[in-house]
Amino acid sequence: MDAGRPDPAQVDPARQEPARPDDARAAEARAGATQPGETRPADAPSQARVGVAQPGPRQTWTGLPWPVRTAVTWSACLLVVAAGLWLLGRVAVLLAPLAVALAGTLFLTALLDPVLVRLRRLRVPAALAALLSLLLLLGVLVGAGVLVWNLTASQFGELSQQLDQGLQRGREFVTSTLPVSDQQLDELIEQIRQGVSAGAPDPVAGARKAAEVAGALLLGLVLLFFLLKDGRSMWHWVLRRLTGPRREVTAAAGRAGWRTLGAYSRGTMIIAAIDAIGIGLALVVLRVPLALPLALITFVGGFVPIIGATVAGAVAVLVALAANGPTTALLTLAAVIAVQQIEGNLLEPLVMRRQVQLHPAVILVVVTAGTLVAGVAGAFVSVPIAAVLWRVLDTVQRHRSAEAAG
Repeated sequence: MDAGRPDPAQVDPARQEPARPDDARAAEARAGATQPGETRPADAPSQARVGVAQPGPRQTWTGLPWPVRTAVTWSACLLVVAAGLWLLGRVAVLLAPLAVALAGTLFLTALLDPVLVRLRRLRVPAALAALLSLLLLLGVLVGAGVLVWNLTASQFGELSQQLDQGLQRGREFVTSTLPVSDQQLDELIEQIRQGVSAGAPDPVAGARKAAEVAGALLLGLVLLFFLLKDGRSMWHWVLRRLTGPRREVTAAAGRAGWRTLGAYSRGTMIIAAIDAIGIGLALVVLRVPLALPLALITFVGGFVPIIGATVAGAVAVLVALAANGPTTALLTLAAVIAVQQIEGNLLEPLVMRRQVQLHPAVILVVVTAGTLVAGVAGAFVSVPIAAVLWRVLDTVQRHRSAEAAG
């Protein structure tokens, strides 16, 4: 060995030059090469295809047939919509007392708005005008209740006897017409009584529900006063926070929704009053007891489209059947059907005009959904909410179409 050259084994590793990339690739190629007669390992083909691009998610999606892609897309959209509706329903159930109180307050505000406007034109201060409108509403409700009680309190004793006689006539009719004995009928009545007793609400739950109703009523009265007093200034404050086209669209949608709510509330009140007067007069002519309370029930039921009038008419027919027999009940049924036909074919198109455009099927679905979410109160407020939302969405869509066309 040459004495002037250092021994490779004695060279400091830190002073060695790093291997060049070309030399490294050449060494790997020599290590991977096969000699004649040798066989390549089993994983050699996969190693040879390491550089080939594997199909990604986009290539996999585009490789699917279009019916499969369409089905997957629609399924995902339906799942998202169902999840959103479920979440919205949960929130609505949790906030049902507040939502019902707010919706009922807006309904009463639209109903009392003409009274407030007339008082303001007489230069009555805003707070006093709102207070007078609220007192007018309370006076009408309390006065109607007191009047009905004073006129019908003396009829309850007579009605009890008439109902007992009507039930006895119905019992005789069932046992003489149907293959049912008195014992079987008594067992059936007892089962019905037990079912009603078992389905009665718990006293604690009933007290809690009564407290919720009282709180919602108090909240509604307070909100009604402030909306009557400061409702317009609140709306103008909201509009001042918006700029550009959004302000115009919001203002137009708000005006359209408010007009719809006002037209619905006043039109519904007029139609309900006409129904109550017509059915009440028919009950008076037919000498059905408790005609005034039944007319009041008809008036209240008129605020629930389709279902309310049907239930109120059914109650009147049952009272007539139990008190005066099947002939009076059939005449009462004919009077109820005649009044409802006049309402649906003449009064409703004339009073409502084109302010509220909801198909009867949509009204049935909306009333059912409101009843399931918030009970009777939900049935009252569900249709005006749907009507206002439809009018607002229609107004926004019209403005967008006008902007796109322009």
